[in-house]
Amino acid sequence: MRGRKGISILATALALSFLAAAGCEDTAKHTVQVRRPAATPQVSLVAAASIGELPLPEHIADLQDLALTPHPAVDALIEQVQASYDAGQQAYQAGQLDVARKDFSAALDHLMTSGLENTGDQRLQELFNRIVDTMQNYEMEAEQKDEAAADNEDDMDADTTDDTQATTQPESTAPIEEIANMESLPATDPRLAAMAEKELISIRHDLPLTVNASVLQYLSFFESPRGRAIVEVGLQRAGRYRAMIESTLKKEGVPQDLIYLAQAESAFKPRVVSSMGARGIWQFMPYTGEEYGLSRDYWVDKRDDPAAATRAAAEHFRDLYQMFGDWYLVMAAYNSGPLNVARAVERTGYADFWELQRRNALPEQTKNYVPIILALTMIAKDPLLYGIHVAPDPPLKFDTVTLNHSISLRLVADATDASLDDLEALNPELVRGITPNEAGFALHVPEGTGAALQKEIASIPADKLVIWRIAKLQPGQTLGDIARQYHVTVASLENVNVIDAKDPPAVGTELIVPTAPPRARLIHYRVRRGDTLDGIASRYDVSVREIQRWNHLRTERAPRGRTIRIYENTYPTATPVRDAAAPQRATPRHPATARMQKTAQRTGHNQSVKHRVLPGETLWSIAHTYGTTVAALRQENPFLADRDLRAGDRLNVATKQ
Repeated sequence: MRGRKGISILATALALSFLAAAGCEDTAKHTVQVRRPAATPQVSLVAAASIGELPLPEHIADLQDLALTPHPAVDALIEQVQASYDAGQQAYQAGQLDVARKDFSAALDHLMTSGLENTGDQRLQELFNRIVDTMQNYEMEAEQKDEAAADNEDDMDADTTDDTQATTQPESTAPIEEIANMESLPATDPRLAAMAEKELISIRHDLPLTVNASVLQYLSFFESPRGRAIVEVGLQRAGRYRAMIESTLKKEGVPQDLIYLAQAESAFKPRVVSSMGARGIWQFMPYTGEEYGLSRDYWVDKRDDPAAATRAAAEHFRDLYQMFGDWYLVMAAYNSGPLNVARAVERTGYADFWELQRRNALPEQTKNYVPIILALTMIAKDPLLYGIHVAPDPPLKFDTVTLNHSISLRLVADATDASLDDLEALNPELVRGITPNEAGFALHVPEGTGAALQKEIASIPADKLVIWRIAKLQPGQTLGDIARQYHVTVASLENVNVIDAKDPPAVGTELIVPTAPPRARLIHYRVRRGDTLDGIASRYDVSVREIQRWNHLRTERAPRGRTIRIYENTYPTATPVRDAAAPQRATPRHPATARMQKTAQRTGHNQSVKHRVLPGETLWSIAHTYGTTVAALRQENPFLADRDLRAGDRLNVATKQ
C-alpha cells in the first residue's frame, strides 16, 4: 500500500536540505517560504484546549536544522534508480513479472556500479533496502500463486500429513487501500456539515479536527452501506485493543485519537497485509518495522504483534511530529513517507496539508488519507449520531507463559482446551503456529489456563513439544481409536503413558500422543533465471541428488521456467536454546542482511567467512553486511571476473579480526 512509507527519518533530511535559507546554491534562484499551517476556524479553540493537555512541542519544526550538503552525483543516481524502480512496480501491477524483475535488477545494478556506496549518503542504503524488500515481497506473492496453481493441477501424494505446523494466512486487504483508491464517492449529504460542526464543539478530542469538503465526502461515504460495513468492523474490533493502544500513545506523548489511523489501516486485524507488503494493525513496511525494533524471522513477525507494533507506531508518530510540527503532515508522512511530504513542502513553500492537497503536491492516496482519518475519528467519537450501532469486542484477556523451548500451538490447544483460532488471535506474531526455540518467549494463552499448560507439558520432553499431542479419552473411545486418529501405534501410546494393557485408562484420561515429525511438505517451485540446483537445495535444506530424483533430472543444471517438486522438511532443527540473559550480537536492520549472517559459517579465528548467496542478494548488499567492499569480494572470489553473482554461490569474505 505504501511503497515509500518506510523511508528513514534520517533520509528525509536530505530532501529538506533545499529548504535551508543559507548554504545552498539554489537559494538565490528559488526562495522558499515555509508557512505555518493555516488555523481551522471551526475547531481552533476546542483543538487548542485539547492539545494543551499533551506534552507536545509548540513550534513548527525548524527545517533548516535538518539541512545537509547536496551531492549532485548522488542526486542523479537516485533519480536514475528511482525511475527503474517505478518502472518495475508498474510492470508488476500489470502482471509482467519478468519485466518487473529486469527493472528491479537494473535499479540494483545502477547502485552497485555507481561507486558511490561509500559517500555516507543515507538515501542510498534506504533506497537499496526498499528495492530488495519490494523484490522479495513480489517474489513471495508470485511463489504463493505458483504453488496454489500447481496444487490445483497436481495434488501429489506427499508421504506425510503435516498436523503440527501450518503457516498462518494473512487476512483481507487493508481497508485504506479500498477506501483511498475509490474512483467515485457518493454525493455529500447537505445536513452533514452542520451536524459535524456541532459535534466538534461537544466531543473531547486531542487530535485537531476539521470540517471541509474533503472530510464531508468521506463522512457521506461512511454512511453508505459499503462504508458503514467498514466502520462497523473496525469499531467492533477496536474494543480488543483500545485500552492498550490509548495507554501506549499517551505514554509516548502523542494524541490518543491516532488510534483511528489504525482503524483505517487495518480495522484492527493484526494479520492484514497490504498489496505492498505492509502488515499488522499499523501496517508497517519491513524496513520501517526494523528501524523501530519490529524484527521478523522464519517463526515470528513482530509487525503482527499489536502491543509491539503500537509502541513502534507511537515512536514513529513522535519522530514525525518533531520533524514537521503538524499532525496532518505527520499522518501524510506516515502514509507516503516523510521524504514525499518534505519534497512537497519544498516545491510549494507550504507546510500545510490542505494547501498541499489543493496544489496536488502529494500522492493521490495521501491526499485522501488525512480526510479519511478525520472522518473516521468523528464517527468513532459519536457513532450514534451517524446511525451506527456497534457493541465493541471485550478487551483481550490472557495469561502469559514464559517458554524455554519451541512448542506447537496445537499442543497448547490440547493442553488448555482452547481453540487454535483463539490462540492464534492471542499470538498473531507467530507466523507458523510454533513458538521460536529461544529462552524467554512470552506465549499468551486464554485467561486462567497458564498454570494448566505448564502442568500438562511438564511430562513431555522438550524436544517433543513441537510434534507431540495431548488427547482426552472420550466415552466409547479406545486406545486403538486414538492411535488411528494420530497415525501412531497402540504400543507407543501404552509406552509413553505407562499404561498396562490389562488395565486400560478411564474415560476422561488425558494421554500424551507421541506423533512422529512430518517427513516432508510438498513444494512446487518455479525455477527462475540465475537459479542453481545447489542454491535451491540450500534454500529448502535438501540435497541436489534428492531434487534430481524427485524430478527425474539427469544433469545438475536447473531447468529454467520449469516447476519442480521439492519435499521440504518442516520439522524445526534442534538448535541450542538461546539464553535471553546472554549478550547477543546486534541484529542487522535489514531482513536480507539478517539472513546473510544466519547463513554465514565462520572459520578459523574470525578472519574469513563462508557465505552462501541467497536469492535477491548482491555484491553490494553482502559487502555492506560484512563491512567490506565490492572490490574486496571480487578479489577474494576470482570466479566473479568471468560471470555475475548467482544465488547459491559460496563466497569467501575477508573480515577484520
